[in-house]
Amino acid sequence: MADVKKIAVIAGDGIGPEVVAETEKVLKRTEELFGYQFETEHALFGGIAIDEKGTPLPQETLDICRSADAVLLGAVGGPKWDSNPKELRPETGLLGIRKALGLFSNLRPAVVFDCLKDASTLKPEVLEGTDLIVVRELTGGIYFGEKFRRETEQGQEAVDTCAYNVNEVERIVRQAFEIAQKRRKKLASVDKANVLETSRLWREVVIRIAQNIRMWSLSMYW
Repeated sequence: MADVKKIAVIAGDGIGPEVVAETEKVLKRTEELFGYQFETEHALFGGIAIDEKGTPLPQETLDICRSADAVLLGAVGGPKWDSNPKELRPETGLLGIRKALGLFSNLRPAVVFDCLKDASTLKPEVLEGTDLIVVRELTGGIYFGEKFRRETEQGQEAVDTCAYNVNEVERIVRQAFEIAQKRRKKLASVDKANVLETSRLWREVVIRIAQNIRMWSLSMYW
């Protein structure tokens, strides 16, 4: 008997419910074909949670996610909530759940299948052979830095603070190297080190870790 894996299902807003409904069908078929067992529990999140619970990230939803083995999330947000104050915006809930669950790594694979390369607006010869993974840090930086507005002689000024510490950079960089080692052993680090102090820290950490890891190719871009 296979272990039962508990999955928190968050349909969210917009196209989210439609996409998640189809994904649950895939989970069901996976159970039938491979003998896995999934136990799903649905939770409110984002705009619909604001409408029904008065907050984009209800405590009940967070508790369900923390007790689950995985979280299946559809989509959040929409024009309906665009004019809401910051604390009542769906995206605030998204940042909150990332931080609460420690979801610091966003992996975005980009693969082009030969049978679909002619369906893109880009030239097939440009797309052909594309197979990469973008690794993005999710719980630090400007999204989570201090934000405020202040009055100046030139009018109101908005400030968004971008801050990273070494630990935040190291953990995402190490994961990127681990992924690259299992693929083509090539890693490209993209920063703005010629201007930003946070990028200079990033570059220093990347170079330091690279020196202790056997890689075929490390490229730096800014």
